[in-house]
Amino acid sequence: MNYKWNYQAPTQEQKEAAEALADQIRVSPVLCGMLINRGITNAEAARKFFRPQLHDLHDPFLMRGMDVAVERLNHAMGNRERIMIYGDYDVDGCTAVALVYRFLQQFYSNIEYYIPDRYDEGYGVSIQGVDLAVEHGVKLIIVLDCGIKAVEEIQYAKEKGIDFIICDHHVPDPVLPPAVAILNAKMPDNTYPYLDLSGCGVGFKFMQAFAISNGIPFSQLIPLLDLVAISIASDIVPIMGENRILAYHGLRQLNNSPSIGMKAIIDVCGLTGRDLTMSDIIFKIGPRINASGRIQNGSESVDLLVEHNYDRACEKAEQINEYNEERKELDKRMTEEASNYVEEHPDMKSHTSIVIYNEDWHKGVIGIVASRLTEIYFRPAVVLTRTDDVVTGSARSVSGFDVYSAIQSCSDLLDNFGGHTYAAGLSLKVENVAAFKERFEAYVDAHIEPEQTLANLDIDAQITFSDINPRFFSDLKRMRPFGPENLKPVFCSRQVYDFGTSKVVGKDQEHIKLELVDNRSSIVMNGIAFGQSSQVRLIKTKQAFDIAYTIEENTHRRGEIQLKIEDIKQSN
Repeated sequence: MNYKWNYQAPTQEQKEAAEALADQIRVSPVLCGMLINRGITNAEAARKFFRPQLHDLHDPFLMRGMDVAVERLNHAMGNRERIMIYGDYDVDGCTAVALVYRFLQQFYSNIEYYIPDRYDEGYGVSIQGVDLAVEHGVKLIIVLDCGIKAVEEIQYAKEKGIDFIICDHHVPDPVLPPAVAILNAKMPDNTYPYLDLSGCGVGFKFMQAFAISNGIPFSQLIPLLDLVAISIASDIVPIMGENRILAYHGLRQLNNSPSIGMKAIIDVCGLTGRDLTMSDIIFKIGPRINASGRIQNGSESVDLLVEHNYDRACEKAEQINEYNEERKELDKRMTEEASNYVEEHPDMKSHTSIVIYNEDWHKGVIGIVASRLTEIYFRPAVVLTRTDDVVTGSARSVSGFDVYSAIQSCSDLLDNFGGHTYAAGLSLKVENVAAFKERFEAYVDAHIEPEQTLANLDIDAQITFSDINPRFFSDLKRMRPFGPENLKPVFCSRQVYDFGTSKVVGKDQEHIKLELVDNRSSIVMNGIAFGQSSQVRLIKTKQAFDIAYTIEENTHRRGEIQLKIEDIKQSN
């Protein structure tokens, strides 16, 4: 990949601030510079960053509507009302439903859960789901990771005698559903100090408040934190502030004492015995939980996440693993078709966005294809497909561009839409597709900055191989979990050389296994450059080149430091 490297050397003032912090906390000035860039400027803030504490979580009752929500839930349980836990079919929604259901089930049995069918019902609260709740005698629905836009559906439920508590984190419209309580930090009258909880995170705060109101010790919530960590990683929300605390302790729970269902997923992913990271969730665990909602129904993932029997959990994990294999095949085929379409229409390459419509594509995979297109072409992408008379779409964005606002600007053409800055979903009538494409592309063209459509690589620090010692790597690992607002640091080293033993590897000879030295030390560093075999000629010229990389632990040789090469350039 030919990236544009974005690196700004620290000023003298920044160096002095980093060295001062390094003296206080005994961490490398290079890493202290990164902490300062993340707003961590003193020893106390660094302590909280490196050792997040559960007692620093915010009081859940600071969230507007929380007292009403807890009161309504207590009333329902006190009067033996039937309760339905209702959630979206993606990872965030499924983990949220599993979390609330598992916690409440310890104290209350008149409860069920429901995940809408992506194909029959579409996103969010459906009339079909409400009708089923009426049939089952449900009096209270707790909806998670959706619901903030379900004005008509929740009004319909209210007329049927069903109350709603909404736990959502998506941007609300001016008109709100007639729910008993809405828990959402993105509300205009928000009183909660942290805005970026996942949908599962909002559900966790609700259960935390319920526990406080009923004298239930916080320790009973800790086993559910693995679900919160999975939602945070998969939904790509910031990993600073309260999310950092939840992700940090959720990963600890996932590694030390995962639930039965999670243990089965870890085993089927081939991750047993590994020190699991957010990357493992994003690339291995999350896609499998997502797969049942994409291929069949998300309720199968919830069934797994609430399972108590390991043998049954393994059977269910194998099933969703099969769904994931099917999803990968669909993903590969549809991505190739979409990419070929762009290549065959040169006019599309001049646009600052990509909108593709194919009636035959699988609805469950269009979001993944949209993500792939943004990675290939570095521009916002919308992928549309058709089910009966309804066109459904998924949008993904590039760094720094708000695709939700772009979708919102076309709201008069849409039947429904929702999402975040970097990911959104929409539905519209077939006859509106052409107008939507034109309007969306015009909005992007008017608002996107040229640099947002380039292959950019942000470099955190320039270092030499002598900086990379076991202490440095140990402190770097303490900065985990990585994610938005605390991205895994990318380093660069200038004037490095092949030690003479680098070689292409892989089934199709597509990767390079590197052994490198720099011009300032005799240290030999191991590295791996995935998919960059075209660079082997440069490496073998015996000339100096520059590398951008992250620092990893070699999974095949525990304890060995390895550079994961992101880009290679000839030295100037």
